[in-house]
Amino acid sequence: MSGITNLAGQKRPFSEDDDSFLNITSESGSEEEEEEEWVPKKVIARKPKKSVAKPVIVKKKVKSEAESTGTKRTSVKRSTIKTAVKKNRKKTPEKTNVDPNVMALSPVLNSNEDKLPSQIKQNLGNMKSTPQQAAMQIKKEMEHCGIKVEQPSTSTHLSEKRIKEEADISFTWEEPALKKQKVENCLDGKPIKLQRGCVEIGDMQMNWNITQVLSERTNTEAWACANLIRLFKEENTIPFIARYRKELTNNMDADTLREVQQTLEELTTVIKKAHTAIQKVAKEEKLTPFLKNTLLNCQTLEEVEHVFAPYKSGSKKTKAQQARQLGLEPAANLLIDCPRELNLNNYIKANVKGLSSVAEIETGIQHILADMMSKDRETLNCIRKLCEQNTVFLQSTLTKTTVKEKDGNKKDTEKFRLYHNFSSSIGNTHHHQILAINRGEKLKILTVKVSIPDRVKNEFCRWCVNERWRPRHFARPEFMKLLKDSAEDSYKRLIYPLLCREFRSRLSSDAEKESIAMFGRNLRQLLLINPVRGRVLMGIDPGFRHGCKVSIISATSQILHTDVIYILGQGAQREAEKIRHLLHKYSCSTIVIGNGTACRETESFFADLINRKYFAPLDVVYCITSEAGASIYSVSPEAAKEMPDLDPNIRSAVSIARRVQDPLAELVKIEPKHIGVGMYQHDVSQTLLKATLDSVVEECVSFVGVDINISSETLMRHVAGLNASRAKNIIEWREKNGPFISREQLKQVKGLGPKTFQQCAGFIRINPENIKNFCNNQQRSYSTAGDQQAAEAGSSSKAGARGGTTGKPSKKKGKTQCTSAQPNPLDQTCIHPESYDTVMRFLSFINGNLSDIGRPAMQNNVNTALKTNLMDALAQRLDTTVPTLQMIIDGLIQPHDYDIRAGFEQQDFKRNIVSLNDLKNGTVLTGRVENATLFGVFVDIGVGRSGLIPIRYITAAKLPASKRRRSLGLGPGERVEVKVLEIDHARNRISLDLIRVL
Repeated sequence: MSGITNLAGQKRPFSEDDDSFLNITSESGSEEEEEEEWVPKKVIARKPKKSVAKPVIVKKKVKSEAESTGTKRTSVKRSTIKTAVKKNRKKTPEKTNVDPNVMALSPVLNSNEDKLPSQIKQNLGNMKSTPQQAAMQIKKEMEHCGIKVEQPSTSTHLSEKRIKEEADISFTWEEPALKKQKVENCLDGKPIKLQRGCVEIGDMQMNWNITQVLSERTNTEAWACANLIRLFKEENTIPFIARYRKELTNNMDADTLREVQQTLEELTTVIKKAHTAIQKVAKEEKLTPFLKNTLLNCQTLEEVEHVFAPYKSGSKKTKAQQARQLGLEPAANLLIDCPRELNLNNYIKANVKGLSSVAEIETGIQHILADMMSKDRETLNCIRKLCEQNTVFLQSTLTKTTVKEKDGNKKDTEKFRLYHNFSSSIGNTHHHQILAINRGEKLKILTVKVSIPDRVKNEFCRWCVNERWRPRHFARPEFMKLLKDSAEDSYKRLIYPLLCREFRSRLSSDAEKESIAMFGRNLRQLLLINPVRGRVLMGIDPGFRHGCKVSIISATSQILHTDVIYILGQGAQREAEKIRHLLHKYSCSTIVIGNGTACRETESFFADLINRKYFAPLDVVYCITSEAGASIYSVSPEAAKEMPDLDPNIRSAVSIARRVQDPLAELVKIEPKHIGVGMYQHDVSQTLLKATLDSVVEECVSFVGVDINISSETLMRHVAGLNASRAKNIIEWREKNGPFISREQLKQVKGLGPKTFQQCAGFIRINPENIKNFCNNQQRSYSTAGDQQAAEAGSSSKAGARGGTTGKPSKKKGKTQCTSAQPNPLDQTCIHPESYDTVMRFLSFINGNLSDIGRPAMQNNVNTALKTNLMDALAQRLDTTVPTLQMIIDGLIQPHDYDIRAGFEQQDFKRNIVSLNDLKNGTVLTGRVENATLFGVFVDIGVGRSGLIPIRYITAAKLPASKRRRSLGLGPGERVEVKVLEIDHARNRISLDLIRVL
């Protein structure tokens, strides 16, 4: 507030609708008094809501009526000019080439009104109309709207100056105010168009730029955020953007895209909340320009809630509102603007409560000033900056009621013993600590407090009195004391609670986001575990009383046999013979055991048989897999539809075996939150958790790819762009018309429009071998149906006619599709159909053929071309982008059976068992990561109890370069080498140290 000391003694009455009164000089007092008394001769009423449907007619009428009242001269304040310029700018057609320096002016912040004349001059210079025409238009619009300039925002004028807002809410993203960025080319060869980040709500704009805020919060480039706003608005999916729109996002991965999308949704929620608050306050005829501007400045839900709280229905009037109703706001304005003219004795009214004495009047003025300070943008920015410069602590202690309890809640209290007397700076508090403290507070075991140093309060009050809220002229000591008391009251009663809510909300939000992100990373690595193909598997769901449920599945996941065995009783030898008979009968040498109840006993039983070579000549191995969610899935409608003749307990054994054979295809049948790969899942937003996990499943299914001719409906619904109804329509089309021969046939499916085809086509695979198998099965079914129809025709001519009409056309149609059409080899790759023309030009350039896709000859041709041509030059020659060209090259050289899961680890198979008693400190073991949390990683080392690697032992130096990222690269399925640090037999805990990632 250096501008305060440069004031030349000019008078200006303070008004609530001006939040930067200390920065701007005003006209003389006599002119302002004339403005106060001026009332427009004619006030044009707004048209009713029905007339909104004809905007052209309304505009003409407004113009004509404005001209009739345009002869009146008035002095207009600058914030009103700014509003009118925005309206004028809307009517001006947008130019194609916009100077970045002009774009940088948006958004206009109300706190910088001292720069307004130059901004208006620049903005008017960009308009097609002349400055004189623009000024006339501004004057006409203000006279038409009946705007009274510099009107004090007291309650006596609220009904007269109420601002009416439109009922419907519409959001539009225009071109953002961005700095000059490097322009790249799109897939179609056109320059990338950066979308404006300023969000419109109805007839208003927020006072901040959504692209700028999104870029700052996600730490990404502004031009990429602008492109993502457009892509998400056009309903593009994250897998599609991550794979086929890399040039628009600066090669962001799916996790980063998901973070940007969630932040964008949060900002949109803030905008909706602010607009809703404005509408509600306007409906109650309490909306003032100051309040509206304050709401439009809010960037978080906490800020909106802080400003809107006094105006909620049913809420009590604040102390400041009560003081304003008593007419003390002019006195508060005079205290800041011209304290020598303030005489508190003039406001005394003996019979009115709150005005009966000077002390009550001072209290009322103090409440008004405190309210102004707590809602002033520059004041809040100052206190936040002071908090950043000092150390703010988060503290938790046991509640008084918990301390008094003896044994009632002792067990739950012990869980939070680390937080009975906890204190940590908010910058050093870990995410898992925040979630644990929040849980303890929710259970009323802990009391949480945010501690801000006293020096922050002292510095803040000194700044308020000496700079921001310093009187413009000399003030008597009693007035300065009143101003100081107002600053202290504002901090203690209004600002400090706001800061506490902001700190707690931000910490909790960040912790929830990180916890959910950890869920997503764990789930991705679990879904992408390398499948065990070509093996017959025996799945076992262990149990004590009801026995172990057994299922044997073929290499193609078909159920071969199911049974129940009781291996923990006296008949163990008899059950062992039965198991040996089944393993030899179906040539099964791999056993999968669920990690539920009786897992350890079942594992010991099979390990003993294997060590005695009981199953010779078969070399039998076994593995332990998670059965989380298997019980829930076994009683679900999906399982009943898939396995209608099996008992739910047997279905869980089938699911356990299939989890190892093809984890992705089986785990997508289970709701992601039941898979159990995270911590504090019940303490985070369930809506955000479900959206994130569903997005991760969609990402994994899409990136792996789905063969549309053999895929199940359950798996297909998770492909990007598809849902349950569209997947069902695809299955019905396939059953009716035979196998899909090309991706283009997807357009014939009901419900799959151009947008859906664009999103899903690149992730759909069409394998010629599966087409042949489909056709062979179809022909066999047709021949069987034809024999039955012929038999029916011999006994009844009527039935024969009916059979002929139903069987013949489908048979002919199936034969035609299976024999005449030839699949496109590109439909078997990850290349999107929109790039097929580019592929043909590239093949012509390297002298390649479609028949060589995935063969060494194609690899040689590509390598030869890249040796003599740079990627940038080659992409420019082919009229495409470098990421698209790289995707084309990858699709051409990858083998037909390529699977991205091949780079991930498989299950660990073993033949013997190790007990906890066999371990000692310093033992080096090999294990597999079972779960990753915010405080460490749990590793299965084969002793029946997972060990914990604390997060402090997982350093970047111990990880490969490819895994040194934010999550430190460890997730379910990773094989690691660890060293035993400590064994706690009493609590059955094992502490490990990470040596390296295998």
